[in-house]
This record gives sequence, structure tokens and C-alpha cells, in this order.
Amino acid sequence: MMSALIGRSRPAACGWILASSAMLLTGCSLWGGPSKPKPAELGPNVPVLPVRQAWTARIGPTAGLPLEVLVQGNTVTLASADGSIAAIDARTGGDVWRASLGQPLSAGVGGDGKWTAVVTQKNDVVVLAGGRELWRQPLQAQSYTPPLVAGNRVFVLSADRSVSAFDAATGQKLWNQQRPGEPLTLRQRGVLMAVGDTLVAGLSGRLVGFNPDSGVVRWEAPLASPRGTNDVERLVEIVGPVSRRGAEVCARAFQATVGCVDAARGTVEWTQPANGATGLQGDDSFVFGAESSGAVSAWKRQDGAKAWSSDRLLYRQLTAPLALGRSVIVADESGLVHLLSREDGSPLNRLSTDTSGISVAPVASADTLVVVTRNGGIYGFRPD
Repeated sequence: MMSALIGRSRPAACGWILASSAMLLTGCSLWGGPSKPKPAELGPNVPVLPVRQAWTARIGPTAGLPLEVLVQGNTVTLASADGSIAAIDARTGGDVWRASLGQPLSAGVGGDGKWTAVVTQKNDVVVLAGGRELWRQPLQAQSYTPPLVAGNRVFVLSADRSVSAFDAATGQKLWNQQRPGEPLTLRQRGVLMAVGDTLVAGLSGRLVGFNPDSGVVRWEAPLASPRGTNDVERLVEIVGPVSRRGAEVCARAFQATVGCVDAARGTVEWTQPANGATGLQGDDSFVFGAESSGAVSAWKRQDGAKAWSSDRLLYRQLTAPLALGRSVIVADESGLVHLLSREDGSPLNRLSTDTSGISVAPVASADTLVVVTRNGGIYGFRPD
């Protein structure tokens, strides 16, 4: 039952925030609170896949910010909770540019290589070019999902389940689409992406396809439906990141299911029960995800059948995974980065960062694995 996981029975692990007309629930672990089980013993590290630390950099603390590390070619762009934004060359760890908005952020970072967009806690979407602020526009509600910059437009998914479009060059508001939904939503990154000529957003337990020019809904594909007798138990949201191959988008519905949707037709290909709170990654054969217990699972992309599941990282509060070559990479609350085999989940290597923990999914750029810690440490790793 959801009420056993979040809400009154786990006050130390989960927070309630009132914003606009929606109540927002902080995404939390199944094992929050004083009774959290002891993480599984890792044993000695045997580096089957040799990896070395290539460089380090820093930004302000990221704790509390639903951060997405934006990858554009050889550049990764990220932000800190206090409003600092940095574009970093993944080959060297050096700055391409830095900026400070002087305001705390609630979501970031989105961009297309020309424009970079974030959302402040004052509910402003802010767009920069080359580190220089171009414009900002107020939103009608808070946002916890990085803006999407595509087709010379900036799209924003807000916590009241509205989707807005702005002209990327001028900030002119082009349209707003308000969708009804359950009264609770997660204070966590959702889904907002472009698939061909369709804007795809996660709204409640559905992926919804919009016409990006007008905001008209083209299709809706349900991955999970609200259940239960109260608002907490009925909470269902699509959480990011997602795994995309062509027009196929595979995503997680919070603590309910994983599944894949054909975004060209708006049809559900398959769903499977799954109890996780972070998004997915994948390759041509598998979709990977970390469950709330710390189990790491792989589903066959074709039909959703379970390929394997590993219990080696139980109770470690894992990030969403990164599929990279022969590895599935997850990081944990203690600052460790775990490289697992994509074939069976067996350990390939274990890397260390600082001890502040990692809450954002690792990314890859310029043959470099990039990991960001809650204290703002940025680590670049490369294979030997």
C-alpha cells in the first residue's frame, strides 16, 4: 500500500509541500526512516573493467534539486541548487562557461546547445545563451522537470500538470495546455521530451503526445492507473529519465509499473509491475531500472519479460541507471558508483567519489563517465 511507503507513516523520509493548487510529495525511498535496513555487504572490489578517474570539477551543492545533467556533444551542463550553472568540457573537466542566477532553482538543466533553460523556486523559467541570461518568464505553478528546448521553443512541464511553450529567442508565450489529474504530484523529475514531431509529456500515469505548435493532444498512452482509497494511495506519476530507441519510449510509473510506448502511434507495447521511484535507461535489447529496495533489474525490450535481477546493492538508494557499452552503471547514497554487467548484473568495478551521496543519474560524454555528488563534486572517469 502506498500509505505504508509515503506520508504519515514515514515522516522522516518524505516531505509535503503546498504549491499553487497542487499538493506536492517529495519522492522517497521505500526504506526511509529510522528502521532503514543495513545495506548489503559489497565485498572486495575486483575491477573486471578497469576505469580511472580522469578529472574533477566543482559546482555548488545539488542536494534538493531535481537535476538532469545535460549532454550536448563534448559538453555537459549542470546546475546547483543555489542557482549556479556550469557548462563543462567532458574531455578535460574545464569550464566552457559559468553563470549564477542568484536564485535557488527548482529544476534544471534543459538545452539544445544554443539555449540553456532552468526554473527558479520563484516559478520563473530562465533561458541563457553562452552563459548570458536572455529572458525569464513567470510560470503559473512550480516545476520540477528540466525544461525541454527543441525547435526554437522552450517547453515547461509544471507541477499542476500544465504544459507551456515559449519562443526560445524572445520568451513570448505561445500556448498553455492544462490537464486534469490527481491532486498529488511528486516533487521529482518528470518526463518531457521530443519524439519526431510530437512533444511527449508524463501526466499522472500516462505518456501524452502533444502537437508542439498548438498544444493539442494527439494521443494518450496509460502505463498505470490510480488505485486506492485516498489521495496518497492513488498517487501515480511518470518519472524520468526514460529509455528511448527511435519512436519507442520506455518509462516508469512511480512505484507501479515499467512499460514501453510507441510514441509514433501512441500505443502501449507492454507493461510490467515494478516497485521503483527512479527512471530507466536501456539499449537495443534491454531496459534497466533500480527498484526501491536496491535491486537492479533488466527487462527484455521486445516484450517486457524479466531478463535478470541483482540483489547485490540492496538498500543503497540507487540512482537511475546509465547503459554504457557492456555496463549498467548506478550510483548510491554513499557516493559509490557501481558498474554491473548488462548481461547478468554481475559486478565489473566500483568507483569512489566523495561521501555526500549521488542522487542524479550518471551520464556519458566524450568517452567519459560523468558523476555529480550532492556536495557539488563533478567526477570524470574513463576506461584504462
